[in-house]
Amino acid sequence: MENNVQFSGVQQLYAKRIKEITYKELVTCLESEPIRQVAHLMAANKVSCIFVKTPGGMIVGYVTDIILRDKVIAVDANVDGPIRNVMNYDLHSIDVGDYVYQALLHMFNHRIRYLLVIDENRYIGFLSRNKLLSEQAQSPLVFIQSVRLAKTVAEMKQKWELVPYFIQQLLQEEVKVSIINELITTISDTIAQNIIELVLKELGEAPVRFVFMVLGSEGRREQTLKTDQDNAIIYEDVEAGKRNGVREYFLQFGQKVSDMLHEVGFVYCTGGYMASNPKWTHSLSHWKQNYYTWMEESQPKTAIQFSTFFDCRYLYGNRMLMEELKEYLDRKLQEPLDKFFVYLAKNALQYEPPSSLFGSIKTMRVDNRDVFDIKKTMTPIVDLVRLYALRNRVFRENTGERMEVLRDMGVFDDGRYKELYQAYYFLMSMRLNKQVTQIIEQKVPPDNYMDIKDITKIEKVTLKEIFKSIENFQTGVRVKFTGNLLG
Repeated sequence: MENNVQFSGVQQLYAKRIKEITYKELVTCLESEPIRQVAHLMAANKVSCIFVKTPGGMIVGYVTDIILRDKVIAVDANVDGPIRNVMNYDLHSIDVGDYVYQALLHMFNHRIRYLLVIDENRYIGFLSRNKLLSEQAQSPLVFIQSVRLAKTVAEMKQKWELVPYFIQQLLQEEVKVSIINELITTISDTIAQNIIELVLKELGEAPVRFVFMVLGSEGRREQTLKTDQDNAIIYEDVEAGKRNGVREYFLQFGQKVSDMLHEVGFVYCTGGYMASNPKWTHSLSHWKQNYYTWMEESQPKTAIQFSTFFDCRYLYGNRMLMEELKEYLDRKLQEPLDKFFVYLAKNALQYEPPSSLFGSIKTMRVDNRDVFDIKKTMTPIVDLVRLYALRNRVFRENTGERMEVLRDMGVFDDGRYKELYQAYYFLMSMRLNKQVTQIIEQKVPPDNYMDIKDITKIEKVTLKEIFKSIENFQTGVRVKFTGNLLG
């Protein structure tokens, strides 16, 4: 496929903060004001979004021109009724010190058009997704918007096939790898959300509230170009007589979503961690029981399953179901769970960096190449940071963000944080560069094997230092969580 994805000013885009751009002033109305009057107010101020406040001045919701179209005009609603009857309560905001790209990604991820701007806990204005995108005409974020507009599986497949070219330019522009991971994840999320909506149209509205969640690297927002499906479904509890019908719907729903994702290029998970698998599509109470069993049984196998499902993230549906599950998990983590953490630690310690006794890089022979598996090299960092996050009830999904919170809590000192953070994203950069090269230049499917002959002397020296850091980290975990220096 030819590359027709070209962007300009990429570095500048990821350095610009919200306080450096012009955002719109807030136009507000009282929640008791009649719908007709609010519409006149929006027209007079030439805005497509108005924020709704209480008599005390607290902003509690918003109304857009689309809401007026769908909830008032289309259904012939009473225009003299209060605006609270039709407003949207799902408010989203971002700090004035955050970056423009973060604002756009937040709006893409949450499928919203407007975002309140906060300065010192005070709303000072709002951002419009369309206006931001029009100002970033050559931005990679416009590509994400084009993905959002893809309506068929074939169109989505074409968009996904362009992503390696998109990533190649970002790497050449030396955009931070953590940002590149997040962009890949946002594109993947957008495709999955589009597919979910296609399936909902085909099957009809879901019989009960549900959440489609993603797991693994996508759950952590750390996707690369070699990715498979990791997802599951939670649906709300129903009375006994409706359970079979509800379950049948979601199993069919999960299978169709999985099949379409596979067609786009997100291959089936070989481990079966997919919503199409009856093991991973269940009611909320069943999911709570899953977590309870994994934590109480404390066996090696259940430790692995728990680790997979701790890295879960909301993708589509009713967010409150996900929040209720996480609240349950938070309560469980406050109980004495020493045996559970021992097994989690042992599971996290099973992967060792590929360094020999004499400091060289150990390789294996794959397809007549001397290689090491860079994904398995990164795994100890992911697993061990997750372990500390669980012990300290840190519910951030991303490995880098978990490190930052653990540093801020004093769990990691600044030196340990910098070592781990730099090591992780150095390895991630090597991994993405290798996969881009395989797809674009070598015309082969990407893998996680690093050819030792392709690694520069400087990279080899850096890798050896990273391996030492990981080994030191593992030693500390071995003593802290298992009480045994030898594991």
